[in-house]
Amino acid sequence: MKKAKPKKKQKIELLQKETKMNTEPERKFGVVVVGVGRAGSVRIRDLRNPHASSAFLNLIGFVSRRELGSIDEVPQISLEDALSSQEVEVAFICSESSSHEDYIRQFLNAGKHVLVEYPMTLSWVAAKDLWELAEQKGKVLHEEHVELLMEEFAFLKKEVVGKDLLKGSLLFTAAPLEEERFGFPAFSGISRLTWLVSLFGELSLVSATLEERKEDQYMKMTVCLETENKSPLTWIEEKAPGLKRNRRLSFHFRSGSLENMPNVGINKNIFLKDQNIFVQKLLGQFSEEELAAEKKRILHCLWLAGEIQKHCCSKQ
Repeated sequence: MKKAKPKKKQKIELLQKETKMNTEPERKFGVVVVGVGRAGSVRIRDLRNPHASSAFLNLIGFVSRRELGSIDEVPQISLEDALSSQEVEVAFICSESSSHEDYIRQFLNAGKHVLVEYPMTLSWVAAKDLWELAEQKGKVLHEEHVELLMEEFAFLKKEVVGKDLLKGSLLFTAAPLEEERFGFPAFSGISRLTWLVSLFGELSLVSATLEERKEDQYMKMTVCLETENKSPLTWIEEKAPGLKRNRRLSFHFRSGSLENMPNVGINKNIFLKDQNIFVQKLLGQFSEEELAAEKKRILHCLWLAGEIQKHCCSKQ
């Protein structure tokens, strides 16, 4: 019964945050979206639609390397204008991962708040540096993690809580990604690592290997991790043309096993849910403890991804 209180308290706090967002905004933050691929297009759609958090945001335009003119009546503006405009107070960075660090740095230096799709950067050192810059500037730096807002993760969190893990594995398959644009597989696949850290706490790296057949565009990364209680966790990323996006998991506990993911429903509006969290941060509705815990988790995952890359590259 004692464990029920924190959950109830969290629900009350979340309800209070949502209630504050449903009030009429005293001001709107001018937003520019950088990059208009899949994520950027969804961001533009959510910003243009009448949602509680969208009422606090005013979409001014988008930045793209392509000459597009406008999208759904939203004008294209230059990066220089976005950085120098006093109207623009927030940047949503939705470009390829390799460009995130540079864009974040430019917008923070220009005095803007930043929301960035994961991974924030392709190195732990750079992420730590950018967070220090955000703190110096007094700006919100928010890294999106929609995988933690999925129905599957909510189901897993309930299944895992309070259980003693003996061993586990997570295999992800998909079509290949360009490493130059999206980073080493430990970074492009950081959402899987984030699941494991969020479920089982901070992890240590035991070993990591990378098997590649470049002529076939085939890649398999195998990572052996360990929980603080020395329980082994294996994470595998396998990419090749024709491989479907699929996630297979197997967790064994003292009290039973969880094999693969049941159909737990459709993931609705996960980018919008992330936008809600970002607006709550802009409005100062997150405690210092909550922000510090999130930062610690994100930096731990980026550090692990970097260590995995070092291990794999040293063996090639």
